[in-house]
Amino acid sequence: MRRYVAVVGPSAASDEQAAAAEELGAALARRGHVVVCGGGGGVMAAASHGAAEAGGLVVGLLPGNDRRAANPHLTVAIPTGLGEMRNALVVRAADAVVAVGGSWGTLSEVALAVRTGVPVVAIGGWRVTDGDDEPAGFRRAAGPAEALEVLDTLFADGGR
Repeated sequence: MRRYVAVVGPSAASDEQAAAAEELGAALARRGHVVVCGGGGGVMAAASHGAAEAGGLVVGLLPGNDRRAANPHLTVAIPTGLGEMRNALVVRAADAVVAVGGSWGTLSEVALAVRTGVPVVAIGGWRVTDGDDEPAGFRRAAGPAEALEVLDTLFADGGR
């Protein structure tokens, strides 16, 4: 079954974050999953590039009204005109979210996912707790390979 996986992270990504996102995007595409992102630069562009190079489908939900603002690797660019509120659309369109690194926008997407029951896998980034424990549905991964293992298990178990 084709799953929709949102890849979120900083628009000003480090080289390490960009490399991880590109590897992740390519692997998701090879598994037949749709990559969903915010359509901009940084982690979003890197994941989009990896997925597109692997022949995958990439959907970008843009914050503004101009489709031309999208990164060039999207298959479908949807201008929402919602600004940062488009983060909720990115999360709700996904069966799971993978956060690569952290920024304020990334934190909002992780929080929205946790609050709405969308599973999150984090590679680096914020420490998210519910009291002393990480919230249900939130997992950490050391890198793209481990994140993919978590997603494979989640999807095999019928998650979202």
